[in-house]
Amino acid sequence: MGVVRVVAGDPVTPRTADLLARAAALLVVLAVLAAAAPARADERVWGLVKSGGQAIFIRHAITTPGVGDPPGMRLADCSTQRNLSDAGRAHAGRVGEAFRARAIPVDRILSSPWCRCLETARLAFGSPEPWAPLGNLFGRPENRATQVEALQALASERRTGGNVVLVTHGSTISALTGINPDTAEMVVVTPLGDGRSVVAGRLTVR
Repeated sequence: MGVVRVVAGDPVTPRTADLLARAAALLVVLAVLAAAAPARADERVWGLVKSGGQAIFIRHAITTPGVGDPPGMRLADCSTQRNLSDAGRAHAGRVGEAFRARAIPVDRILSSPWCRCLETARLAFGSPEPWAPLGNLFGRPENRATQVEALQALASERRTGGNVVLVTHGSTISALTGINPDTAEMVVVTPLGDGRSVVAGRLTVR
């Protein structure tokens, strides 16, 4: 189609008008395709988790303002931690509703021992099992190698039936997958066995 240049003050000929109309139509088509591509990718990943056997890593839902935890934080005392906001609690509930609406099978629910993760898991899926390797790695680089090794072993384990859901922190998901997810975003990992796995995609429930 070439490049259409219209200079202010120049008369618009029928040919120029036709080229402009075609360019506008092409832009509309490209915009529609760009919008449709993520939706198709989402449906592919939803189909994968519907079939079961995946490790679904979920970052906890949105919290009250802050980074990390307050000084003196204790795992046994939620009042000393940075916890979910009301918006985060509602978002966690929507994640669970999306799983139920799509009949996504879940066989096991594991969570970081941090209260914001436990609450996210509980509101979305029910009672979780606290699991230390899912703990927050933010500011704890000395724990990275040990935790990533345990997470990789579980993520690579082939399973039949439902999925395993792992509610954790952005820093922990990033250490395992290289992906820094948004709050309540899911990173789906397909186990390949023998200590190997592959990131199959990401899912977000709004």
